[in-house]
Amino acid sequence: MTAPKTRDRILDASLDLFNREGLASVSTHRIAAELGMSPGNLHYHFRTKQLIVTWLFRRFEERFAPCIDASATVTALDDLWLSLHLTFEAIAEYRFIYRDIEVLLNEFPELETATQALTARNLLAARSLCAGLAEAGVIAATAEDVEMLALQIVFSTSCWFSFARMTPRQPAQAYSESALAAYYTLTLLSPYVVGESKDYLNYLRAKYLK
Repeated sequence: MTAPKTRDRILDASLDLFNREGLASVSTHRIAAELGMSPGNLHYHFRTKQLIVTWLFRRFEERFAPCIDASATVTALDDLWLSLHLTFEAIAEYRFIYRDIEVLLNEFPELETATQALTARNLLAARSLCAGLAEAGVIAATAEDVEMLALQIVFSTSCWFSFARMTPRQPAQAYSESALAAYYTLTLLSPYVVGESKDYLNYLRAKYLK
């Protein structure tokens, strides 16, 4: 089995540290120490922390973009739940980005345009998702409802892990954090769900909140 390249090792270690300790708290010296290498060796591959963060942001975009695109074609609640679950898994893998967004944009303002573009893409997909559910008869929603639901879904996916840090730790759950986040986001649609889809939503409610 081929050993990971040094650049990949640096990026993987940086991601783990940023997720665990926060973007502002981790320096390149801390990353080097985590890897057992000299700061000079790390700086040979990445001259600055900015370059590391930029590369990780690109990786996040590549990981997250397929989830966004897939969500735009959803027309059933079970597909929506799966789409949300995959979305939260992608965000959880790079959770420092949205959790530490204020720090990220203040320290690395060159990423602001990319962040805004990703959010705009996410909003467009969420609007298509909600409109598709309305057209399929899954939800009864006006154009204004669709717009607000799309905003709420994107807000939930972007801010969930920041919110989670502000709440007391819960006892061990039978379901992963991403699955629970997907469920709670799905229930934003509850007042609008009609027909057989309401039975499926009630099934999910019983499954996760029993």
